[in-house]
Amino acid sequence: MKISMFHLMPYRGLPDDFESRYRSVWVDPPWSELADPELAGRYYNWTFDELLHAADVGLDGICVNEHHQNAYGFMPSPNLMGSVLARATNGTDVAIVQMGSTLPSTSPPTRIAEEYAMLDCISGGRLVAGMPIGSAMDVNLCYGITPVEQRERYAEAHDLILKAWRHDQETFAWNGKYFQLGMVNLWPRPIQQPAPPVWLPGAGSSSTWARAAEHDHCYCFLSYYGNEFGKKMMDGFWEFVDRQGLDQNPYRAGFLQLVVVSETDASAEREYYPHIRYFFDKCQHIPTEYFWPPGHQDYASLRRSTGIQKQLEGLANNRDWSFSEFVDRQVVIGGSPASVRDQLAAAIKQIQVGNLMVLLHIGSMPHELTIKNIELFGREVLPHLRSIWTDEWENHWWPERLRGPRAGTATSGASLR
Repeated sequence: MKISMFHLMPYRGLPDDFESRYRSVWVDPPWSELADPELAGRYYNWTFDELLHAADVGLDGICVNEHHQNAYGFMPSPNLMGSVLARATNGTDVAIVQMGSTLPSTSPPTRIAEEYAMLDCISGGRLVAGMPIGSAMDVNLCYGITPVEQRERYAEAHDLILKAWRHDQETFAWNGKYFQLGMVNLWPRPIQQPAPPVWLPGAGSSSTWARAAEHDHCYCFLSYYGNEFGKKMMDGFWEFVDRQGLDQNPYRAGFLQLVVVSETDASAEREYYPHIRYFFDKCQHIPTEYFWPPGHQDYASLRRSTGIQKQLEGLANNRDWSFSEFVDRQVVIGGSPASVRDQLAAAIKQIQVGNLMVLLHIGSMPHELTIKNIELFGREVLPHLRSIWTDEWENHWWPERLRGPRAGTATSGASLR
């Protein structure tokens, strides 16, 4: 197994009545009423310290992403975050997992190619290059890309970036539908050739499955509805993989899971439940019409999403759930180290996934509690999961120099607080 810490970096200080007073956590929440720039700076620095602590206690990767105009996860530039993390972890064998820069809204996409190449060089070849298509909120509503163009722009940007990275590629002209560049000659180019491993995050779109299969990328299912729902979606992915004549290597897939660990099941409920409630009540407070503007999904994906809509609505209607209901439904894996080990091992095998991302900071969790969650996970859960799949499959979707066992937990550098 390769297990990374995923960090959304939400705004941790929204008011108690946020969801009753404001329309959405994304696109149009008023900064002047809700946020403070000095507090935001503290949250950024806490996030750095939390991810670096995850590297110190043995997680295989540290993972950031891109979103805009929201309190759900306000990292508008994941590569600024990634550059700090890459430099601070030099001398270690932790992957820098960028999940990542949004392709359709970056013009020209060679900017992403350059910045990812920088990160691969700074890190000494430890980059995982996430290539998200992006949410409708970010790409369509915040950055103004016409929804029906989003997937075409994505496909063109993806192909341009992969071509520009190759060491054997001379200066070339790109005359695409959306991007026209007379002379593409990337400086720098990544250490990993012909490209760093590419991960495609998605929410079940069949077009993303197809792109992952065509280019031999890792498909990563990102959902906050747990592994029972995830199994239904990933069963569809593995059936698709089989139809393409590809092997069933679990490392071909990634999965995101919310995880909380404490000394006992009872203390996990007491410590983490308020922050889980904050995450689902406030960070998921988004109008349905913001999610699916007409044209955002292609036809095949639209058909799939309508088929699972009722199940999603049932999982999203969780305002009355207790901590035990979140755990019983496997939306959150939580409890004592032994409980979490058992739940996660079963989920990994059930979903057949080799690249796991764990959300160890959730909602309003304060810094000290987040550090505790990371510490307990790294010391008492992670070692029990490492051997899953090891004797059966090879992870071709991980930086080559890091594919063996982690060598240790060398300190990643001074605190950034």
